[in-house]
Amino acid sequence: MPRFINDAEVESALHWLNDNAVVAAKARAERLYVEDYARVIKARIMREHAKESGIVQEREAYADNRYLQHLEAIRQAVMADETQRFLRDAKLALIESWRSQSANERTRI
Repeated sequence: MPRFINDAEVESALHWLNDNAVVAAKARAERLYVEDYARVIKARIMREHAKESGIVQEREAYADNRYLQHLEAIRQAVMADETQRFLRDAKLALIESWRSQSANERTRI
């Protein structure tokens, strides 16, 4: 027997989408920022090894603890952003299912 989505569930999903829009936007902005900032960190570390070849500079940058710590910040930002995206997609899927369910019910009447 199919489970019917009730109006309260849809209303709750709509409220969640509205209430979490800013949280999701901040998570996305943070993710984009930390991903871009990785290049800044890499460039600064490479500059510290300016007398070396480009390959050595890059190797040193990737092995530097500052860069490795920043990778952890990227991981956390991606996790927050993706969590918001998956939750949003789940709410939107629920609403879309309710729409289909409601349309099917109207055709039966």
